[in-house]
Amino acid sequence: MKLFPIFADLQGRRVVVVGAGAVAERKIRSLLSAGAQVVAGAPEATPGLIQLSREGGITLRLDSFEPGWLEGAWLVVAATDDRALNRLVAGHANERKLLINVVDDPELSSFQVPSIVDRSPLTIAISSAGSAPVLARRLRERIESLFDHTLGTLADLAARYRPAIRQARPDLRRRREFYDWLLDGPVAAALRARQPETARALLESALQTPETPAQGSVVLVGAGPGDPGLLTLNALRALNEADIILHDRLVSAEVLELARRDAERIPVGKLPGENHDATQNRIHELMRHHANAGRRVVRLKGGDAFVFGRGGEELEFLKKQGIPYEVVPGITAALACAAYAGIPLTHREHAQSVRLITAHCREDAMVDDWPALAREKQTLAFYMGVGQLETLSSQLIAHGRSKDTPFAIVENGSRANQRVLHGKLDELADAARRHAIKSPSMLLIGEVCALAPELEWFGASVTAGDARAA
Repeated sequence: MKLFPIFADLQGRRVVVVGAGAVAERKIRSLLSAGAQVVAGAPEATPGLIQLSREGGITLRLDSFEPGWLEGAWLVVAATDDRALNRLVAGHANERKLLINVVDDPELSSFQVPSIVDRSPLTIAISSAGSAPVLARRLRERIESLFDHTLGTLADLAARYRPAIRQARPDLRRRREFYDWLLDGPVAAALRARQPETARALLESALQTPETPAQGSVVLVGAGPGDPGLLTLNALRALNEADIILHDRLVSAEVLELARRDAERIPVGKLPGENHDATQNRIHELMRHHANAGRRVVRLKGGDAFVFGRGGEELEFLKKQGIPYEVVPGITAALACAAYAGIPLTHREHAQSVRLITAHCREDAMVDDWPALAREKQTLAFYMGVGQLETLSSQLIAHGRSKDTPFAIVENGSRANQRVLHGKLDELADAARRHAIKSPSMLLIGEVCALAPELEWFGASVTAGDARAA
């Protein structure tokens, strides 16, 4: 270990910063957040530092460096672009046995400022000892994505109740169990939902019982259409914390690969021809069983949980059962498939609205609002429409939509094997047959689809008149 990590208490301590440019300003603002009394000096300063000085936040000396500036200092930072000046400052600091950091110059520094993840009071510091600052920054970015911003609030809450927790759980093993529940259970979920009063009530209620509550929770997570890069940070965190993952058939292997290694993965996807209500009841029972056993359950659904799925029914079930839940939105297929095909769903010249439509409704009912769907200046996005292409195209044309209206079918949208079929509305069904279009596919209809050949940027595309690709 080249450097010894240490956290310094700067509350009320004098820190001298030589330099008053943009880099110095960033350092000064970090020092102020730690409670330091900052004295900064340079012939010129940024407007931000001048304003800070006027507000009394710092002492600013608009002058050239003088060794006397270091009197009474506890730490010194040199943040100028003049290495000779930085060396001079470092020399005077070393003579006074003051710790000195010269920004981006490990050779002249006696301490270094790490990359910081701030979830106060929890602070994570990362250092490469100056050998690979870019790597340290990358690690910080990764860690930032893993920890929710309410983690600091949770740490404060745990600290405030620490004496009460110790009194209620004098046994070390049971106290650790309680802290695990506190960090992973409904208290943390309430804080994420911005319900601090509920979080405190849950904590205080748990302290009144001799046993740590066993009930787990369920997070409904939208997995997007397939590309794992489209997951939200909250979705990634939920996957990293899950004990059980109940996933749909269309959730990609790449998304599942991001989950915690020891999480149990249970496929619950519905297959064509099976009793979907029976399958849904099984999903409900699995959520109830695992949550009541104290496990953290992720119900992982393709796209967004509330767009043409049964996420609403699942939430109603959880509410009725008294099981804590959260919802993490996902990028629904219409948005992702259009973007990955280079199709703007709305456009000033071509479409002022977009309609999301399922071609497969409850009890196999088809859409019946054909006159409204046939209007111009709108984009239609049909989910689950591959088996209904003949009906969709003929009904739209019969109700006034031009047979020359452009369409695009995006097969396996956002995935490595994405394929886009372009054509005109009257050739939709025949073109899809010739090119063997399969589910999952998103059907887009509207003038905006004509822009795709020029704007496409991902995957392969074919037109209706092309011979079928091998």
